[in-house]
Amino acid sequence: MIEVNAVNFEALKKLDRQYVMQTYSRFDVDIDRGKGATLYDLAGREYIDFSAGIGVNSIGYGNEKWVDAILEQSMKLGHISNLFYTAPCATLAEKLCRRSGMAGVFFANSGAESNEGMIKLARKYSFDQYGKGRGTVITLKNSFHGRTVTTLSATGQDVFHNYFFPFTEGFRHAEPTLDGVGAVAGHDVCAVMLELVQGEGGVLPMSREFVHSLAVLCAERNWLLLVDEVQTGIGRTGTLFAFQQYGILPDAVSFAKGIAGGLPFGGILANERCKTVLTPGTHATTFGGNPICAAAANAVLDVLDEDTLAEVKEKGFYLRNAIEAMDLPCFGRTRGMGLMIGIEVTGERTNKELAALLIQNGLLCLTAGPGMRFLPPLTITREEIDKGLAIIRRTLA
Repeated sequence: MIEVNAVNFEALKKLDRQYVMQTYSRFDVDIDRGKGATLYDLAGREYIDFSAGIGVNSIGYGNEKWVDAILEQSMKLGHISNLFYTAPCATLAEKLCRRSGMAGVFFANSGAESNEGMIKLARKYSFDQYGKGRGTVITLKNSFHGRTVTTLSATGQDVFHNYFFPFTEGFRHAEPTLDGVGAVAGHDVCAVMLELVQGEGGVLPMSREFVHSLAVLCAERNWLLLVDEVQTGIGRTGTLFAFQQYGILPDAVSFAKGIAGGLPFGGILANERCKTVLTPGTHATTFGGNPICAAAANAVLDVLDEDTLAEVKEKGFYLRNAIEAMDLPCFGRTRGMGLMIGIEVTGERTNKELAALLIQNGLLCLTAGPGMRFLPPLTITREEIDKGLAIIRRTLA
């Protein structure tokens, strides 16, 4: 057995390949530690992080407020069942509701679990109102909602609809237009679920006009409007939730990724009419609302105050403008909101080839659809952004 502190990169890869199920196509890089938005491998090589663990490390690495909150709570109470009250959970619920305008929250552990819970909420609401036969959820083509069998069914990309048959029934995928939604609508529909910025699909923001019209249609037909903010939520777009920039109040909103700054956490926010739909015995989780994760999430929300969220928008504009000003032969236009940035890929090299080159040269980044995706920590400094931009210019010019 190799001691953890004695592991070098080649030994680490050997351990991983022998004992870890190989479900990920890993880059040829190890990450050992980090501070801010800067990471280091076992050999001490520096990387600038434009990925944030796929949008999870919202306040970067080694944030002292976050570390202190976890340490303090871990000394008091690591876990207790949801049959008892805990202060971190209740405090976090209040913060989320007050800052979002929603009325109640259910805590879960991941984005896919949160989306499944939101689907259950919609079907339970419809059952309470109409009985059986009205449980279909409309989602949008090119969407992504998770990797459980049910959330794969909800995902509007055919590439994910393989291997795991039979998939959960009760979903229809519409073009992201009002006519597209109308074309798949029927008397059996209970809800529409969408991402306001399709993340895995390519960082594709929905138009304000479409979202407003969809909200009106849902209200007219008593469909619930479900917003998947697993990737866009917790400040990623420059407001705590992206829906706050669209002028709507959804019936339910899912969140995860950045909420606990790196610990597994998620949940569902519901408006006033939906907060009591899920009752004792209809939905539950063992680890949801875990005190340590909730303490971490409280610290994240304290760090991400309104001034910090305003800076997220400013950093996003700065980063996008700087990328477009490079006029690189392999990059086209940028798009997105806040620090959720997509970049069109042009030329002969694929997005995966470009990502591998950038990572090899010290910039951690992501792909999405056929393009590139940047999701840096929201607290990234201007100096770290400039270091990342220098790597892009040096590698791709």
